Order: sequence, then structure tokens, then C-alpha cells
Amino acid sequence: MKLNKLLLQGKFFQLEIYDPSSGPVLLDEKLASRCGYVLAEDVWGNPIFRASVLGCHVANEADELFSLTVNIKVSSFSSMRAAVTYTYPMYCSYASWAPREIVCEENYMEVSVKTDVPAVSNDYTVAWMSALPETHNVAYQQWQLMFVSPSGRKRITVSDAVKLGYSFNNTLSRVYLRAPYHSNESDVSVVSGVNMNMITSTSMYRQRWLLLLIDTTVSCPVDGISFTDTTLTWTVPRVIPTLVVQESTFLSKSMVMGVDDQVIVNPEEMNYLLEYNETHIRITIPIGAEGGKLESSISGGVYGVIYCIDLFLEHTWTDAGWQTTKYTVLKSITTPFMPQIPTVITNTVPEERLFNVAFGHFLHDVSLVAITVGNVPFSLREAQHHGFKIYETPFSNGTKAFILEVSFDDLYVLKEYVNRNETRYTLLLNYTLSVGLEMTLYYQSAQVECVVADIEVPEAVGSCDEENLYLTLPTFGLHQYWDLYLGNKILNRHVALTNGYLAGTNSTHLILQIPLFAGGLIYEEVSFQKIKARFDVALRKIRTMETLQMFSISCSFNSSAFIICHPDGTIMVSAQMKTVPAIDMSKTKLRDSSCKPREYNEAHAFFKFHVTTCGTSVRFEGDHIIYENEISYEKETLPRQSIPTITRDPDYRLTVLCYYQAKETLVLGAFSSDRATSPPFGSGTMFPRSNTAAYRRVRQALNVVSRVSKDESFMEFYGPSMAVVKQPMEPVFIEVELKDESPSVELYLENCWIARSPDFNNTPRWNITVDGQVVANVQRTHQESPNFYLDLLIFPLQ
Repeated sequence: MKLNKLLLQGKFFQLEIYDPSSGPVLLDEKLASRCGYVLAEDVWGNPIFRASVLGCHVANEADELFSLTVNIKVSSFSSMRAAVTYTYPMYCSYASWAPREIVCEENYMEVSVKTDVPAVSNDYTVAWMSALPETHNVAYQQWQLMFVSPSGRKRITVSDAVKLGYSFNNTLSRVYLRAPYHSNESDVSVVSGVNMNMITSTSMYRQRWLLLLIDTTVSCPVDGISFTDTTLTWTVPRVIPTLVVQESTFLSKSMVMGVDDQVIVNPEEMNYLLEYNETHIRITIPIGAEGGKLESSISGGVYGVIYCIDLFLEHTWTDAGWQTTKYTVLKSITTPFMPQIPTVITNTVPEERLFNVAFGHFLHDVSLVAITVGNVPFSLREAQHHGFKIYETPFSNGTKAFILEVSFDDLYVLKEYVNRNETRYTLLLNYTLSVGLEMTLYYQSAQVECVVADIEVPEAVGSCDEENLYLTLPTFGLHQYWDLYLGNKILNRHVALTNGYLAGTNSTHLILQIPLFAGGLIYEEVSFQKIKARFDVALRKIRTMETLQMFSISCSFNSSAFIICHPDGTIMVSAQMKTVPAIDMSKTKLRDSSCKPREYNEAHAFFKFHVTTCGTSVRFEGDHIIYENEISYEKETLPRQSIPTITRDPDYRLTVLCYYQAKETLVLGAFSSDRATSPPFGSGTMFPRSNTAAYRRVRQALNVVSRVSKDESFMEFYGPSMAVVKQPMEPVFIEVELKDESPSVELYLENCWIARSPDFNNTPRWNITVDGQVVANVQRTHQESPNFYLDLLIFPLQ
């Protein structure tokens, strides 16, 4: 009898067995195993009731027709109050009895033996009893049972056997014994590798001239189940010695398997395998095969599956002792928990700019109840309303996956600019699933990425007029993906205004106007005839500072008069003659009369000198250092013995001023070798050295501190003597500070070089600056870690 679980959903039920002599009897575990009843569930969760035709309350007509009445009580309360009772009569006909039949049910073992008992004589004699001493004490006209176990022999009456959980009786043509598993009188033995629960017993009956001895031994397998990742195998011994007296006469007649109480005629059609050899019978079932049930489960927070199937095996054999034996075993098999880690499969097509994510595979008993996208939780209704598309897709093996579609442009998709022209779109997910009949919640996170080349790196256009350079570039991505850098400074509004640039934008482009003598220009060629100026800006990623593009504008200008103050302290001046009468520009000079013009003509003189030479003076004003020199003309005088001096030349004095910030980053190119031949890493240590002669001149010990900054902000520094690891072509930021606050002393960088060891006199050495001048095209290809040196010149101000 099978009940529909849907009709019993949310309710409680009990079964009562109707006894014609005493009325309904509540079915419990003890009654079930003693009387031949099984109350269980099939693999689909439907309650199922099975009863032996030789059960305690079964009405038996000539060992052919059998009937049993069952009451089904259903209530909405666990106490079973207000229960509704349904009476269900059960009928069965069975006439094809074998001489011996053994049934191995889930909760009991049963053996029934055919016996023909002749009519009992009225005459009484005991003369023959002496030949059977073992039966000498058998009670008169009463069945008794004798059990043989490792602990010895035990003879008990039927009524005492009932108290021990056994059931014994006889019908018109049969005697049967029913016993629970693992009783005190049972024994466990291993037969062909399978554990068998065995009861060795003899049923005895004495009446006058009749002494009836019946072998009611029964043996049933209690294990024999094995599993792989894909199959389960049930093994039963083919020959059971305690049931076969003469093994040489054993002959298998038939083997039949069944699933869910139904005989399977052709097992191979359902991918079942029924095979046997001399010692074993094996049934092999693929995990997930038809007839069984795969169900989802959660164990320790891990998703997995369990496979259940109800099998039975019917083996019929003959032997000399018993003629025919029908041996039936029923087995409900459940596999161990099998982890099934769900997978996330992305079917995203970048051209569609749409994430398509499949999450599976899951059984039909798993449902998606919520999803978190980018740390924002959504119910399914909310997700659909937001614009996410969620649906299920089935697979041929009976599983399914949950499909989620999300646009790249969705608010909750993370976007990161990577490589040169690509965007990495990242979808962070957390699925919430309801698993199995228990509706256990299961959580699984996932991260899906897609990199798309959807960014166009801007190209700049340069132009010039008579006084300015112009840089025009698209504004797309500016300050979002990349920034413009002037040297190592970001080219923002403040830097532009400080350097004298003019910036304007329209809807698509930035236009930068750079006057000829604005800060940040590189003067490739300077003479009194022309100036060749170049403006370089770098397009760098905001996140990694990687340089994507260098924009460079180079133009030549005609300029009659100018002054250029280089960051390294070099000053270039083109002086124009505007005196009446005219002077000879070749005779102009700086404060140091030995500093003459490098080039000149009738109207111009061109000077180039360093701030530490040619009599240049220095003074501090606020946060600036001002270097001052003067261009003058050597007048021609008439030779006289006394003052006044007579001259026809006019006065000519041109004051030259250069303003420098008191604290400014000076960027020097130290390595220009090919990246391919450069070592993969560089590390260096800086060693400052003060000029000893300067110490003597100022007659005091000056405190000079040198540090290596972590970046151009000069806010965080590496520790003393700490190796600094740098990538090739990556700048090193060095700060040297004169701690003394004397207003009459200043600090100059005279020499900077690289060597292989901390020894100041170590050779070879690679110069970066010499006498305050930058050395062009410094090459270094050796593999050793470099050491940086600074030669500092300290002297009093004039």
C-alpha cells in the first residue's frame, strides 16, 4: 500500500492493524518486525506499507488467498486528536509456493517451510524415542524452538519466543519463523566477503507417534553495498553454506531483480547490470539511473547530491536437501553525500556588452531565491524590476542552470581601466539557493570578468604661432582614466597657471596654449638668432602611473631678446643693443669680466653661464631663491693722468634675474639604455658627501641630511641604509637638506654619479651631473645594484 505524500502534507498519520479477535492494534516498530510489517517511504517520499502474507493478522485461506485490514488515521495534530480514520482492506493471492521461501526484509528475516503432517494416531508409545535423545524432552503436543549459537543451544516455547521478538506459527501446509535482525540468538558470519545475519534454528513438534523436526534456519545479508563516483554495487553471496546442505548439488535456477517492487525483465535496457559468478551475485546501478532518485543536500556548507533506490533480488535454486528454495532480499540503498561543486560558466559575448552567466548544474529540487550583485541584495522580483534577466535552462541529464544577464553598463558592474585601451568589467555575485525538501539555504559567491578593448587612447595635435605652442587633444577619459603630466607633476589648473599656460575646452577637446618663455619648456637650441623649443607632456594612467603616450611639440622661434633660466642652474640671455650711439656688442660682459658673449652680432649678444659662475649673486626672498648678474659694456676711455675720464660710449647695463623655488624637484635622466638590455630591477643607496674645503671656509660643522623619498611629494621617505627597489626607467627621488639655518650659507649639487660599491673613489663610475651640469645619455648596463653619490658644495654667500 502506497500513500500520496501530497495528501498528507502538513498532517500526521498512524496505521492500525485490524485484529479480528481483539480489534485495531497500533503499528509500532516492535510489532512490525515481529509480525512481518514494514512502514517506510519510497525514494519519492511517499509512505509505503508492506505486509508478509504470513503476517500475524493476515487472514489465510488454504495458503492461497490472503487479506488484511488496515486503518489509516490522519490528524492535523501530533497528538492525533480529532483524527479521521480511513479503513483500507488489502487482498492478495499467492499459490506458487516453493518448498522453502526466505524473505530478507528491511526490519525482519522470515523463513517458511512446506510440511505435510500426517494424521495423529490414538495409540501411544515411546519405544522409538530412545533413538532420539535430543528430542526426549520435547513437550507433548506443543511446538518448541531450538536455537544454536556460538554461546550454545537454547530451547524455548513459542510463547517465550514471542516475548523475545520472534514470531512462529504453522498454516495448513507451512511452518514459518520470523525474527528481527541482530537478536541474541543470532550470529554474524562472513560469506564471500559479505556479512550475513544468521539464525540457526530447528522447530520441533511431538504428538504420540509423531515427532516433527523442521529446519527453520535463516540467513540474510546486512551489507555488501559499495560505491564509486558513478555507480553503486550491491553484492549478495550466490551460495550460502548454512542454507545449502550439499553445495555440490547446488544449482541456480533463476535470478530476477526489481526496482520499487517492480520486476525488471530486461535490466540492460535501463543501464542496470545483473551479473553473477561462482560465489557472488552483483547488481550495479549507475548513479542517477531511472527508478531511483537524486536529491540535493547540504553538508558542512557544501552542496552535493544523494541517490536513493529501492532494489530487490529474487534468487531461486535447488539442492539435494531442499529441492527448491526461493530467496528474496529487499534493500533500500542510499549513497553517501557526494559533493557537487557548482560551476559558473560565462557565455558572455563582448560585442553585445552583456554578461551572460550560467550557474549550475543543479537538480530540480533547487531553486534560486535571491541574488546579490555588487554587494547589493535583490529578491528575484527586485532583480527583474532593476533590469536583470534571470531564467532557468534545462540540460539533457536532468539538471538545470540559472542564467543571469547583466549589462556591462549597469550601475553595479565594476569598471576598471586596464592595459592600454581596455576596460575590465567585473560582476560580483552571491547566489542564495533553496535546496531540497528541507529548503536549506545555500550561498555561493562568484566573480565574472570580461576585458573589452572599448577605450580609444587620445591622439594630440600640436601647432605653433609666432609666440606660442599649442596642444590640442580629446577630453574623453581625461581625469577618469588618465592624466597629463609635465615631468613628474600632474598638469592641473594650478600648474598651468603657475607656468603661464592658457587652457580652454570645448565639448570634445582641450586646447593648451604654451607661451615661448613659459615654464616647463625644453630649449633644444638657443642662440641670438633663433630658439628651438619643445614642450613634452605624458599621458599616464591614473591608477598605475604607466605612461601610455608622449605628446611632444617642437617649434623654432625668432626672438630678439630673452632670458631663460634652466632647472639645472644654467642661464641663457640674449641681450639686445638699444643704446644711442650704438655699442660693440662683442665687448659686453658679465660681472666676471672673463665671461664674454658666446655669440654676437651688431644688435645682439648671447650669454650662457651657470648660477655658480661669472660673479652671479644669490639672495632669498620668501620661498624663492633669486640669482642675479649684470651684463655691462666695457667703455673705451681716453688715456688721461687724472679724473675725470673722458669717453664717448653710452652706459649699458642689463640686470639678469632668475627666480627659483627654494624647494623644488629636479628631474635628471640617469639611464637611457635600451629597456630590453636593462636589468629587470634596480636598487640603490645614496651617499652624500660634503666638500671639506667648504667646511674650512665657513669654519663650522654643517649638518647635511640626505633621504630618498617614496614619491615626488617628498612626504614619505625610506629608512636609512635601506635598499630601494625600482623598475627600469622608474625615477628615484632624492632630497638633500642643509639643516643649518645660517642665512649666509647655501647648498649646491655639484656632482652626482653611480658606482658599484659604497666607496666614494670606486671605479668605474657613471656621471649624472658634473660641476652642476647634467651629463647627457648616461649609459649603465652592468647587473650589479647601483649606489648613488652626491658631491655637495657648501660655501658662504658673498
